[in-house]
Amino acid sequence: MYRLLADIFNDSAMVLDCLSPAFPKSSRVLILSFSSVLRALCGVAAGSSKASLSAHFATQGNLGELNAKDSSQETVISLAGMLVGSLIVPKISSQWATWTAMIALLAIHLGMNYLAVKAVSMRTLNRQRANLVFSNCLAQCPDPSTEKPPRSWKIKVPSPEMISLQERVFERDGVLRESNGAVLGYCQLGVSLHTVLKSFGPSHASTSSHMDDGNIRKLLELFHDDAYILWYDRARNMYLVVLKHGCSPTVHVRAWAHAFMTAATAEAQARSSTESILRLLEVTKVRLNEFLKTTDLFSELENAGWDLETGAVETRSGTRCQLKEE
Repeated sequence: MYRLLADIFNDSAMVLDCLSPAFPKSSRVLILSFSSVLRALCGVAAGSSKASLSAHFATQGNLGELNAKDSSQETVISLAGMLVGSLIVPKISSQWATWTAMIALLAIHLGMNYLAVKAVSMRTLNRQRANLVFSNCLAQCPDPSTEKPPRSWKIKVPSPEMISLQERVFERDGVLRESNGAVLGYCQLGVSLHTVLKSFGPSHASTSSHMDDGNIRKLLELFHDDAYILWYDRARNMYLVVLKHGCSPTVHVRAWAHAFMTAATAEAQARSSTESILRLLEVTKVRLNEFLKTTDLFSELENAGWDLETGAVETRSGTRCQLKEE
């Protein structure tokens, strides 16, 4: 996503630079400043995405060798581009020909980069890939309302190559989406406990504390033995995940799976009271534990080629909570 976005920023800056002479001097400064901002954004997006892609391709610990070869290839490509440009530019004399050539080259540039991004099959489970994997795996589960689940069964876990064919280049952050494109809701990972408490009601004006009517205690008891706490904010259709201190990247994936399974439940949208949401979370937690136990999902994911040790579900620096026993 960010690799292609960096190219869009850079190409947009080039177009603005070419358009700037057509504007008055007062507006030209703003346009050139905005193009500089786009180039700065391009540098940030390109640098971060390049580091991630280099780490992805360096499967044998040869990151330095890969970066050296990449720099050499960029040098050769730049020299080849200068050579081709020196042959083409003298033949372009009119304004129409200039814009036609530039738009055509930019379209080819973005098109080739789009194909290159789509060709990459990342092994880490980010939010979008986790949605696709869980949607595919849950579709293979027997319906507990119509048939009794077996003690164990084999599921076909999609490989990174299969998931890359279904990935969207640009996806909304935090969306819980099924493989058919249906949006189930949204999820925030790594929120503070205060964010969850606010969904239970307003805090006290002077002390900023929340009155516990028993539901907060029930929620904490429900996830007492887990490394995360999940809650559903029905007002925003948002699933809030509080991560506890010391949780591993596997816990991030498990919490996201719990949110996805809860959102995929047909009863989720009908829950209007706090008590009903607590019951739904309890039911889906039991289902998730049974699903993970009977399918040995995490082992199957690793066997399919997925990297569960790299935390890609949490996309920004989140908070951690530490609950003390009374």
